[in-house]
Amino acid sequence: MAARKSAGMQALAEIARHEKECGERWKDAHRELQNLSKDVKTHAARWEKMAWLVVSTVVAGFLATVLKTFF
Repeated sequence: MAARKSAGMQALAEIARHEKECGERWKDAHRELQNLSKDVKTHAARWEKMAWLVVSTVVAGFLATVLKTFF
């Protein structure tokens, strides 16, 4: 009976260790995903600015061409 109790306690200790380890890994993964999310938002904002620059340049070029043609 004592051997069973000892084996049970050992199993519970292993489960507790495993749960602690998984919790730490999950915290690390969650932190990495938050950092990745911030990086993606920053990168997207940069590309959005670039897209507006390209679009406004094309529109300005088109308007300049049209004005030069008719005036």
